[in-house]
Amino acid sequence: MPSDPTKPLLRLTPRADQPRPIGRARPVPSPDTFPRDRQTGAFGPKFTRLAEILSRGNGALELRADPAALAPERLLVFEVRGTINSFAASIRQVGGLELVDEEELDGDEQDKQPVAYLLVPDMVALRNLESLWRRWQSGQLVRGETPWANVFEHLRDLRVWGPDDRVQQSDRSFLSSILDGHQDNDLIRLEIELVFRANEAAARLSEEETTQALTARGGQVLSRSRLPDISYHALLADIPAWAVREIIERRIEGIAGLDTVMHIRPQSEATTVEISDPEDSPQAEAQIEELGEPILAVLDGVPVSGHKRLAAHIDLDDPFDLEPDALVASRAHGTAMASLVIHGDLNRGEVPLPRKIHMIPVLGNNDAFPPDRLIVDMIYLAVTRLRQQRPGIVIVNLSLGNQYRPFHNHLSPWARLLDRLAYRFGLLFVVSAGNQVSPFGMPTYATSRDYEDADAESRAKSMVETLHGVMADRRMLSPAETVNGITVGAGNVDAVGPAERGLARSLIDPFPAHVAANPSSSLGPGFARSVKPDILMPGSREHMTCVGNHRHIDIRPAQASRGAGLKVAAPPRAGRENLDGYSNGTSAAAALASRTCHRIHDALESAYGDAFLRLPPIQRAVLLKALLVHPAQWPRDTAELIKRTLGPVGRGQASKQKDNIRRFLGYGYVDADDAVACAADRATFFATGLLGANRIASIDVPVPVAIGGKARPHNLSATVAWFSPVLPGRKSYRSCRLKILTPAEIEALSVSGDSWHPDENQSNRGTVSSRRWYGTNAPVVVPNMTIPLVVQRDPDQGAPVDEEIPFGLAVTISMPGEIEIYDEVRARIAPQVQARSADGI
Repeated sequence: MPSDPTKPLLRLTPRADQPRPIGRARPVPSPDTFPRDRQTGAFGPKFTRLAEILSRGNGALELRADPAALAPERLLVFEVRGTINSFAASIRQVGGLELVDEEELDGDEQDKQPVAYLLVPDMVALRNLESLWRRWQSGQLVRGETPWANVFEHLRDLRVWGPDDRVQQSDRSFLSSILDGHQDNDLIRLEIELVFRANEAAARLSEEETTQALTARGGQVLSRSRLPDISYHALLADIPAWAVREIIERRIEGIAGLDTVMHIRPQSEATTVEISDPEDSPQAEAQIEELGEPILAVLDGVPVSGHKRLAAHIDLDDPFDLEPDALVASRAHGTAMASLVIHGDLNRGEVPLPRKIHMIPVLGNNDAFPPDRLIVDMIYLAVTRLRQQRPGIVIVNLSLGNQYRPFHNHLSPWARLLDRLAYRFGLLFVVSAGNQVSPFGMPTYATSRDYEDADAESRAKSMVETLHGVMADRRMLSPAETVNGITVGAGNVDAVGPAERGLARSLIDPFPAHVAANPSSSLGPGFARSVKPDILMPGSREHMTCVGNHRHIDIRPAQASRGAGLKVAAPPRAGRENLDGYSNGTSAAAALASRTCHRIHDALESAYGDAFLRLPPIQRAVLLKALLVHPAQWPRDTAELIKRTLGPVGRGQASKQKDNIRRFLGYGYVDADDAVACAADRATFFATGLLGANRIASIDVPVPVAIGGKARPHNLSATVAWFSPVLPGRKSYRSCRLKILTPAEIEALSVSGDSWHPDENQSNRGTVSSRRWYGTNAPVVVPNMTIPLVVQRDPDQGAPVDEEIPFGLAVTISMPGEIEIYDEVRARIAPQVQARSADGI
């Protein structure tokens, strides 16, 4: 049943939190140890050579002269079998060692493959490490050192961080394409991330050493940034093409051989949008009432702020002075995103937001990142500035990404920054997943005519098969892997009418009968295999065009158009101003997600007034996060298509089948209206609170008598969202975990876990956890019945976190067609609402 704006979301108040029940923990199977003789053979020679050199007076110089040696001021890579926790606990036994970073590579459940990056800062720490190895070999570890036995027994590999690590294969490819056609002395702009040193004096020496090496090769440093909160230290530098070739070849004598360097990458390049089919905007605009102070910020390109659709709605702040140099005709990205946030898809004729939006340009001329700045530094400065100047902001739209930084297991500095700022400032970052617009082959079809003539099912099946085959090349773009933010993919949905849709007849619709992620929308999963993208929102129905033909066709996504696009305000063209045009993609989808968050905030403010507004920004932010993701659902026919196409088949394969589905769909497609309001046959409740370590919060959800005794489809769904403190160097990056427990009372509802939803293990890997229960048998309901939902904070991963963690909870009960549900439960909680309105939510 369609959502009814006269039926607002219903608030509930958690009971006083309680200690987490301590039950018998499920034993975690210990990974197999490697045989001692295998470990001795693999690592003994390294430690033997280390011992020999340490016995001589000039050990430090000799060790550093050997690029493969364990040496002071050198980053070591420990690959271990099992988990990172025991390793992180063990390194505290060796004075001076610094855990720089960590990641977990893909592995099966029995043999995880964590990697830790450990800096040995001086000879003392190196001697201690060698001594531990020797004592383990001889069985002489003393009390307090025994965790190192676990390390050495599970050590898969120990090596020095070297050129192959500093220059990843994807970065080599990007650098090679950039270098093509350049002469030896042409300057190429690179980002050089340094091994982060917590000690400022050590960091300064590290930067000086790197700068001297760059200068010696004819290079120069243009900009620098050091952000201790996210363990980030980087230089933006120009380097001659011949020195870049050294980097591509990973030569040890080049920049790639410097111990001070962590990564070398091309300068970040912004994702772009194009606005097609310009047309004149309507001449008359509705009278605009006075707009409120902004709660939403957009970090994007310079907008055409004088456009009549935008002028009254934008609160522009230009701290980087980008507006004067940005040609008005090239201001596509910021203009389109501002238009979508303020008005939505203009084809839908929605009401503009009642508040201004705060815009800070971070793209300059031609919608590019400024050439002389590090984008991570700019985002840091922009967000800290907006928090100081606009303390009411709770939503930040970031429809941007770095085309040169696809996500492959390791968190980017940009994502780490967003995670840190989200928790520190109480901001919900809404981020685009990134667009993949390069051509790719479709083996199923020999000619474009074959593809065009195929039926809807065949087209959809072949697209799923093809994208699955090239999945590794279509990963999300930084900072879409953010843990605390919401990542948005593009669904093939728009408001183009039947007459206009015929204008795209020359192109091919890959999903003519399915609601799905567009082929250009980047795929998940996210960090630690979490659900990413979190949701899909309208990104326009994307069509494909054939760009090559050999033994099969090569295709690529077509531009937006009047026949397949989201209608937006556009920059002037050929002397014509106040134009509209058409856009698409994940940038647009993220903008619509941010707009939806604003609409949820507006609805709660309208229904609950000061009781809602008095909530701290961080609690409103996590509540918006929960309510945005909560209505997401896998389109059933699309999920079935992916399951049929990719499998795998057989008993016990359900989790892997769901894993394939969530790579494409995340938690699913979100209907914005369902996130904002309820319906007669559907009641959505919300609650927010704080949870201390090892505590639980119980929320009593009223069950309507109207659903009792009726054998009809019905469901209960619950979503909890939170921000986790994140500190690089912890045992686990996402240190705080919350989850929803299945209440015993749910049995009365005759429901079980929904098979068309990520399972509990997949859902519990990020900072949104969603559960869905479904049934068709008649519920057994008695008057005034409630379901006590419990949100539990699991033991913190790594060092305990003292702070209380803010959370937002959304819960929905529905039975399609049973129109008494909403009014019944609203009447039950109305006295509570009135009694508590003066005290907050």
